[in-house]
Amino acid sequence: MKRYLGVDLHRTQFTVCTRLGNGRTYLRQWPIQELKLFAAQLRKDDEIAVEATGNTRLFHAAVVEQVARVAVVNPAQFKAIGQSVKKTDRNDAELLALYLSKDLLPEVWMKERSQREMSRLAQTRDLLVKQRSALKAKIDNLLSAEGINLKRESLSSNKALERVLAMPLPPILAAEARVLVSQIRSLTGNIAELEELIEEEGPKLAGHENLMSIKGIGPVSAAVLLSAIGDIRDFSDPGKLAAYLGLVPRVANSNETERSGHITKQGNKLARTCLAQCALVAKRYSSFLQQFYQRIQRRRGGGKANIALARKFLGVVYRTLKNNWVFEDFPNFVLAS
Repeated sequence: MKRYLGVDLHRTQFTVCTRLGNGRTYLRQWPIQELKLFAAQLRKDDEIAVEATGNTRLFHAAVVEQVARVAVVNPAQFKAIGQSVKKTDRNDAELLALYLSKDLLPEVWMKERSQREMSRLAQTRDLLVKQRSALKAKIDNLLSAEGINLKRESLSSNKALERVLAMPLPPILAAEARVLVSQIRSLTGNIAELEELIEEEGPKLAGHENLMSIKGIGPVSAAVLLSAIGDIRDFSDPGKLAAYLGLVPRVANSNETERSGHITKQGNKLARTCLAQCALVAKRYSSFLQQFYQRIQRRRGGGKANIALARKFLGVVYRTLKNNWVFEDFPNFVLAS
């Protein structure tokens, strides 16, 4: 008889609800150390549902070859668990098994190891960049309180930081400035190390050469986008990819009324931000993108134009990867022979 297994996964143990085709259910709790033993008793026609958590990759690798299907569930979209009044491991496992049997689970894509590692590198770099920006803002506020006004970008160079240290500040503020400058320098070194690693490993990702031929996309940006997109063949058209990255508007239908709102902002926020930044650079070189941006800007303003440009640029990225294009002259859309 067909079995549907819902798994509530934790660091040290997991609860399994086995649901049979006739609706009967069985529950069992396993310590994480017995994951291999659990995998060994699975059947080839079993289907498993498990939420995406920190150790889902470990669980997935142990069971994926033993069963017909492993559904990795997006917990943010699977509201039945998150909003359940009865929030227990047993109830969560039962709900996963039930919705799996009905084929109603919102699944997430499991990245390959290289894509997963690159995604982590990019996210760590982004975190450090944001921390460095916060420290620069702190220095800016500190100096502003003393009547010294600097442009934020003037703190980007080591020479500028030296000037901050040389300023005649009161002793306590001078000590605070030294600590902040020290932390900024440390973060700058760490960011450079991560960027060097990303630039070294990025070319190993499929499609890296293609994206690098697009004026406006650099080595770090190419790695970020590829680690988020994965296999372009998973998306049948640019609209599907745009929806995956959260670049489509929310639509609400009621009776004969239809409203479109702001973009959903679902999916990978770092990739979406990266795409928007690359699009703004690319329009400097592409008259096609520049004219498109200006047309939207005149009608709907800069904010809407930025989003529209990112969506248009995503279409270029999609077709470049889908068709294996490499540009010889991107501004004029000339492909390498």
